Amino acid sequence: MIAALVEFDPPSEPNSTKPLIKGPGTCRGRPADLAGVFIEGVLRRQAGVISRAQARAEGLSGSAISRRLATGRWEQVHRGVYLAADRDFSDQARLHAVALHCGRRATVSGVAAAWWHELWPKVPPVVDVTVPHRRQVETGAGVRIRRRDLTNADRVEVGGLWVTGLPLTVLEAAVALGPDGTALLDRALQRRVGFETVLRAHRRNLGRHGSAAASALLVAAADRAASRAERLMIKLLRGAGLAGWQRGLWLMGYELDFAFEAQRIAVEVDGWAWHWDVERFRGDRRRQNQLELAGWTVLRFTWHDLAHRPEHVIAEIRAALSRTGH
Repeated sequence: MIAALVEFDPPSEPNSTKPLIKGPGTCRGRPADLAGVFIEGVLRRQAGVISRAQARAEGLSGSAISRRLATGRWEQVHRGVYLAADRDFSDQARLHAVALHCGRRATVSGVAAAWWHELWPKVPPVVDVTVPHRRQVETGAGVRIRRRDLTNADRVEVGGLWVTGLPLTVLEAAVALGPDGTALLDRALQRRVGFETVLRAHRRNLGRHGSAAASALLVAAADRAASRAERLMIKLLRGAGLAGWQRGLWLMGYELDFAFEAQRIAVEVDGWAWHWDVERFRGDRRRQNQLELAGWTVLRFTWHDLAHRPEHVIAEIRAALSRTGH
C-alpha cells in the first residue's frame, strides 16, 4: 500500500449524493441503515474503494468512519481513501484509489489508461496520473504525477474512472512502451480509433512530455509506402554481410520483396497493418501459400520487427539459410 503525503481534496467526479438534513436517528442526515446501502453502492462501483469525502457525502459521520477503520472493516490505502476489508486490492481498486487520492480532475493516463481501455494486457508498476497544472499532489512509489490542463475532449469517464480519452491514451501509451508501442498504435489504428482523431489529440497536447517522440511515431504510422520498410531491410541485410539476395524477383506471377533464389527463400516485408485492406491481406496469403507449395520458405517481417527487433530479423534469415547449407 502506498502512504499518501497530503490531504485528500474531495473530487467532484463522480458526483456523489449529497447528505440529507440531519435529524434524529440519522447518520449525518441519513438513517444509518440507508447510509449503508448507499455506501455499498459506491464500493461496488469503485472496486471496493471509497474516499472519506464520498463516505461523508453518503451519510457516514467522522466517528462512524473511524469505527470502521478501528474494527478493520475498512483499511486505509491512501490518506482519506479506504478499501473495504472484504474486497481484494485488485488492479481496478488500485487505479480507483490513486485517482481518488489525487483529487478533482485527476485523470489516469499512459499505459494504465491503455489497460483500462483494454488496449494493453497489464497495469504498469508505476501509474501515471494527470492533474491540473497548478495542483500540488505528492505521492509515494508507484504513482507518477503529470501536471497538465487536459481539455474535456481528452478526458472520459469509463467504468466510474476518469481516464485519458482513447486517442490520447493510444499515443501516450505508445510512447511510454518504447519498442512495443508501435505495435500497440498499429493495432489501435486497425480496430479502435482513426488516425486523424489521434493526430488531433496530439495537436491539442503539443509540448507535453513525450511530444517529440509521439510526432515521430505518427510520421512513421502515416507512411503508406512499402519502400520505407524495404529500405530498412536493405540496410539490415547489408549490415549483416548477407549476400546472394535480390530485390523484386518475379516468380509465378508475383513480385517478391526480397529473395535468395538459389536457396528458395522469400523475405516479405509488411508495413503498418492499419493500411492493409481485406483484399490485399488475402492476396498476400494466396501468394505465400503458392510459394510454399512450390518448395519455397517464406519469411514475413513487419515494420515493427525491422525498426525494433533487427537482431531477430537477421537471426531468422540466417537460420533459414543455414537449413539450406549456406
